[in-house]
Amino acid sequence: MMCLLSDIMQLPFLCVKKLDFILQSRQLTGQFMMHVTASFVIGLITSFPYIFWEIWSFVKPALYKKEQKVASGAVIYVSLLFFIGALFGYYVVAPLSINFLASYQISPEIRNEFDIVSYVSVLATLVVGCAFLFQLPVIVYFLAKIGVVTPKFMRTYRRHAILVIFLIAAVITPSPDIFTQILDGMPILILYEISIGIAANVQRKKIEEEVQL
Repeated sequence: MMCLLSDIMQLPFLCVKKLDFILQSRQLTGQFMMHVTASFVIGLITSFPYIFWEIWSFVKPALYKKEQKVASGAVIYVSLLFFIGALFGYYVVAPLSINFLASYQISPEIRNEFDIVSYVSVLATLVVGCAFLFQLPVIVYFLAKIGVVTPKFMRTYRRHAILVIFLIAAVITPSPDIFTQILDGMPILILYEISIGIAANVQRKKIEEEVQL
């Protein structure tokens, strides 16, 4: 799909068919630790709905009935955003980032041969990082509920947020290509705009409840 998008937009860097580097295991426990790390990350991603359900089951009794009703479906929404973020990290951010890092050379005499543990660690960090980054709407929802964040505040500091978002995109995607950074930053920017709508909805409901009282 990325190669198809590359053809449509005439941006060849989006299509990563092969990563041109050699993976090595330089430690006695290298391949074993690769399996351990990969198993842990895959286990975390696949079991995240259950982990969050356990956390939610612990927190839920402390909420009022009305708050429990409002937050119904939290496990579904949080899990969905988590999976979307993980897929975005694995299929978009990771290939572009690893391709840039693997092909970067200060001298043709230096061969790129990477340790398998380093490779898996970078991949896991990008995937899990994006998965948690996509929880922005959920975080804003709860912050808006307790009055820490308001839609006015988010709109006022939108320009600052855009700057921070693309700084984050530049960090998770070390490629200097501006198109790559925009591609990675746009989903986060969209989530920010959705979060403003969520905060506005929470504030409107608070006003309606105060009027009824």
